[in-house]
Amino acid sequence: MQRQIRADFDATTIVVYQAYPSAIADAALAAGRFVPPFSLTRMTWIKPSLRWLGHRSNWARKPGQDRILAVRMTRDGWTRALSEAVLTAPEPAVHGSAAAWHEAFSRARVHVQWDPERTLRGAALNHYSIQVGVGRSLIREYVGDWVVSLTDLTPTVRKIAAMVRAGQSAKAERLLPPERPYPLDPAVARKIFADG
Repeated sequence: MQRQIRADFDATTIVVYQAYPSAIADAALAAGRFVPPFSLTRMTWIKPSLRWLGHRSNWARKPGQDRILAVRMTRDGWTRALSEAVLTAPEPAVHGSAAAWHEAFSRARVHVQWDPERTLRGAALNHYSIQVGVGRSLIREYVGDWVVSLTDLTPTVRKIAAMVRAGQSAKAERLLPPERPYPLDPAVARKIFADG
């Protein structure tokens, strides 16, 4: 399998997805930005694949993940996060040794994890999808400087799930955003694309 960032993006922004309980989603949507009860003291995970987040949240049916937000953020912020990232598992091609990885991971302000991308029915595809954990020391920047807009995608996600259950997967696919390979600076790519 290969690791690949696929995303909905334009010249200056990229869309990532997050799943929340209604209390956090409603407050954020009303304010147009993340506000309490969103926490600035814990890592927040962002994912550029709606398909992957749909699978992970059981298509907005998992308790505490029943609201799906599309977060449009700056590409500068996305690049900044990835440039500070350390993989969640040691990769000899990147870290050299497990001890070097452990030291880097313990200091990292951003974590990157790769998981198999999924079909709408949940089967693993032949590439991995990225999750990016923005740590506590960067969350204020994420919330205050990087986030451009928030959109509630919950109705769309639930419609996709209903279509799949009704045997209309091809129709459901058309509701997914136009995610395409995302270009990265080679130095950043070397840090996060180690294919074991």
